[in-house]
Amino acid sequence: MNSPTDRPDLSNLWMPFTANRQFKSSPRLLAKAKGMFYTTVDGHKVIDATAGLWCVNAGHGRQEIIDAISNQTAEMDYAPSFQIGHEHSFRAATAVAECMPEGLDRIFFTNSGSESVDTALKIALAYHRANGEAHRTRLIGRERGYHGVGFGGISVGGISPNRKTFSSALIPGTDHMPHTHNLEKNAYSRGQPEWGAHIADELENIVALHDPSTIAAVIVEPLAGSTGVLIPPKGYLERLRAITEKHGILLIFDEVITAFGRIGSSTASELFGVKPDLITLAKGISNAAVPAGAVAVRREIHDTILAAAASGIEFFHGYTYSAHPLATAAIMATLNIYKRDQLFKRAADMSQAFEDAAHSLKGEPHIIDIRNLGLVAGIELESRPGAPGARAAEVFSKCFDKGVLIRYTGDTIALSPPLIIEQEHINQIFGTLSEVLKTVE
Repeated sequence: MNSPTDRPDLSNLWMPFTANRQFKSSPRLLAKAKGMFYTTVDGHKVIDATAGLWCVNAGHGRQEIIDAISNQTAEMDYAPSFQIGHEHSFRAATAVAECMPEGLDRIFFTNSGSESVDTALKIALAYHRANGEAHRTRLIGRERGYHGVGFGGISVGGISPNRKTFSSALIPGTDHMPHTHNLEKNAYSRGQPEWGAHIADELENIVALHDPSTIAAVIVEPLAGSTGVLIPPKGYLERLRAITEKHGILLIFDEVITAFGRIGSSTASELFGVKPDLITLAKGISNAAVPAGAVAVRREIHDTILAAAASGIEFFHGYTYSAHPLATAAIMATLNIYKRDQLFKRAADMSQAFEDAAHSLKGEPHIIDIRNLGLVAGIELESRPGAPGARAAEVFSKCFDKGVLIRYTGDTIALSPPLIIEQEHINQIFGTLSEVLKTVE
């Protein structure tokens, strides 16, 4: 490990979504990662209970992915994606399409979840224009929704701190449905809550307010992760699909977190049996080894946009690094691992043990709710008066010191481990949480 004299100057880096002054006064610096574990620069081994940032689904340091990236770098480090291509981009698109619901088989590559969301919103607008309904421009999100950090994403997103600094520059013509979280009705639900399907009917009120002919798309996370793990009530997504179909509105599922095995299936669409028109992807698509994202698009939407252009470029959108050769190599190697090791099924098989361990914490100090689905759990803590988020931040810090990396948002602890998790890892994660919660004031 590096000695203290070898440590970098911390002052130049402006860290994202971080209390920079606090972090730099007592930094947590990672040095290595393998399997289920990180190792810090001081040699402290930490189990990764969050799959990095919900993204390292196959575990860290997979040799197949390392080899694929290394070989691709040696063969061809970069290829432009405008008016020219490389074979691996087409192969990767086919591999991704095979993981998607039937018919959502046109794949547009991006570099992140934020880019995937902005791309999906643009596709929705382009589709309606190509379909002779250019007046459909309004975009509907949901309270507490997280759709990345682009202006499109924060406009349809519903997390106040992410929006307030930029509120004067958000996309006009957006609106938001109510969120589904209700402690009184659904506290300590296992899996999907029984109560709350009717909340989807609020979309009808928004449609009536604005007129359906003005609305292009509705975007939701099937399972809302970054806001604190909000599980969709039974029947809720089905109602959203029925309402959007009734009014000719496109439905976008933001599956940046839920796709590629996180909840025990290829997609949340597959698990819930609800097919949207577009699906945004990132994170687990490449096991986070190379930044990558995508939008899976219903074929009819793609074909309508292409048919509306007499000639030349049909869709004026894209990124310098769309379908980057290293990203496509990582994607194909990652999807091969998922398939070969049956990791989606494995996640489903481990879900009951994970659920039982999460709900075993009921009764521990400060806990007011536990929510779970697949290999995702949210443990909501009672906030300290006048200091929201402080209690969960203390739990985060103490867990890290005890060798467990968790996430927190507000006063909700979020857990989303790699799909390779074993029972011993579950015991370590929840055992440590139990110990720490008893020490928090």
